[in-house]
Amino acid sequence: MKAATPRKVSWRRSQRATIITGALLLVILDVAVLLANRDALIERTFVFFPDRELLATPADFGLEFEDVSLETTDGVTLHGWFVPGPGDVTWLWFHGNAGNVSHRLENLRMARESLGVNILLFDYRGYGRSSGRPSVEGTYRDAEAAFQYLSSRSDIDPQKIVFFGRSMGCAVAVDLATRHEPHGLVLESPFTSLADMTKKAFPFLPAGFLVRDKYDSVSRIKRISAPVIFLHGDRDDIVPIELGMRLYEAANEPKTFYTIAGAGHNDTYAVGGAPYFTALDRFLQSLQRE
Repeated sequence: MKAATPRKVSWRRSQRATIITGALLLVILDVAVLLANRDALIERTFVFFPDRELLATPADFGLEFEDVSLETTDGVTLHGWFVPGPGDVTWLWFHGNAGNVSHRLENLRMARESLGVNILLFDYRGYGRSSGRPSVEGTYRDAEAAFQYLSSRSDIDPQKIVFFGRSMGCAVAVDLATRHEPHGLVLESPFTSLADMTKKAFPFLPAGFLVRDKYDSVSRIKRISAPVIFLHGDRDDIVPIELGMRLYEAANEPKTFYTIAGAGHNDTYAVGGAPYFTALDRFLQSLQRE
């Protein structure tokens, strides 16, 4: 066999080096793209679980209501329901990360009957009949649109709007409360930050993969002076109660923590029953004396 000449050997080495370098560049580019889109990927995969189909309306639960359409500053149209109540307090409802407004109707009926509040329940972008695609920043814009809508209504007192958040909705409510002081803030099954939730759900992920500065309620809540009540089930296996307690500890006075004995994440109002609604009613009554 004829030995390769030094020139041929040099060319082959150069070709091999070019192939390896090209492969490394592709890997680097893939990693760069992954990191650049990491937050969006995590949001789409692990944060938002919207459902487009509405299963019912408040009328199916014997409630008078208005279909409302909300416009956000970035051109998204949101759908919601306004349910009037006999009182002068209005409940601005920020629901959790799954389903849509129709999955909250039994809870809405019980809140309306037990508390006597007006209620605006709306869907974030990408949920139910709302247009667009869900995102963390998008939910902040959606909350702003809902608040501005309520503030523009002549039949409610804009000084008596209570923000009610559940689970992911707590983070949305907290963010809005840093920009517009509510009459009161109700946080049910809240968490400290999306990074902490990711860490709890996926402890094997490297720290650098965690979503940073997303739904960072534990930092934002320090800027809120409105009265706040925290409610959390002691058997919550989705958002551990210790995360809710950590957020409570970071909050300013006046504040209250109410443990819902025996409740998980999605059955708080059902398991809590009358004592649960009594705790909420006492909180609302305390706001009237402020």
